[in-house]
Amino acid sequence: MTDNSSRTDLFAPVTLGTLDLANRIVMAPLTRSRATDDGVVGALQATYYAQRASAGLIIAEATNISPQGRGYALTPGIWSEAQVAGWKTVTDAVHAAGGRIVSQLWHVGRFSHADLQPGGQAPVAPSAVKAEGQTYTNDGMVDVSMPRALETDEIPGVIADYVRAAENAKRAGFDGIEVHSANSYLLDQFIRDSTNKRTDRYGGSIENRTRLTQEVVEAVLKVWEPGRVGIRLSPTTPDAGNTPPDSTVMETYGHLIGRLNRFGLAYLHFVEGATGGTRALPAGISLDALRAEFQGPYIGNSGYDLDLAVARRAAGKVDAVAFGRPFIGNPDLVERLRIGADLVQAPREAYYGGGAEGYTDWPTLA
Repeated sequence: MTDNSSRTDLFAPVTLGTLDLANRIVMAPLTRSRATDDGVVGALQATYYAQRASAGLIIAEATNISPQGRGYALTPGIWSEAQVAGWKTVTDAVHAAGGRIVSQLWHVGRFSHADLQPGGQAPVAPSAVKAEGQTYTNDGMVDVSMPRALETDEIPGVIADYVRAAENAKRAGFDGIEVHSANSYLLDQFIRDSTNKRTDRYGGSIENRTRLTQEVVEAVLKVWEPGRVGIRLSPTTPDAGNTPPDSTVMETYGHLIGRLNRFGLAYLHFVEGATGGTRALPAGISLDALRAEFQGPYIGNSGYDLDLAVARRAAGKVDAVAFGRPFIGNPDLVERLRIGADLVQAPREAYYGGGAEGYTDWPTLA
């Protein structure tokens, strides 16, 4: 059972940074693989996101900052004019429905395939360490390619891609941005010693391995005010091939969070466990202890239902709660949670690819 006062608080307005939200329910970023092959979104996505605009905040699906950052077919980008125009259609629709939406800036790093890369080149990574697992291309599921290590003098170009994406997100009408430094994609690959074997200023020590994430955040803050910039971290999420996390999770991410505090960010969006999986943690790791190191608003994510959300809010463990898969089949999830209505469980076949079916055709309670 849930406490009524705590339940009410979950649906009360809140401010994260300078983002004024109608409630503490956040729509987590959900890859749905319905963009064009050129990474353009449009009317279909505008309908989808507007249907879910009752969320206090929508974090739009992970969006590629550059052609090099792409790791899956049919995922959106934000480097071209056509992509910016498409996203403007989405943000206009969300705002017309009374919602708030931020863009999650994404570079997948090593988890890609040469067929998805410009000129068929190898994906880039902190080090030439091949990931396990498969990714989705126009020819179906294929093993990811062997990456090449970024040269030190290439890294400023990657940072510049984040800045361009941040500028484009502003032109597209987003209310803010979220730096995706989670799920063992590029920035997280630099953080983890299991994927970063470098010997330059971006490798070796914890200070060096967390440097790129800090430099990206600092760079995008020249485009956006700190109160409209969030960051996502996932200290214990393995990648698709179950590469282990960093060997010193508490020290590494504790150092990074301490350094991020100087920026005064809008929020820390934390994956509490494994993305889309268990909330169980390896021995010796306390994500609540890491969370407590952050001197700003905190969004909890991973396996939340209403009871858990209310309990952790009542205990002061979260400022807002991100729900992912429940938003797929429940466009009116906020109202369903508020009144305790049953939730629709969308089948996995509806998650990725296709058109309106399984995407915008879910009924509301009304």
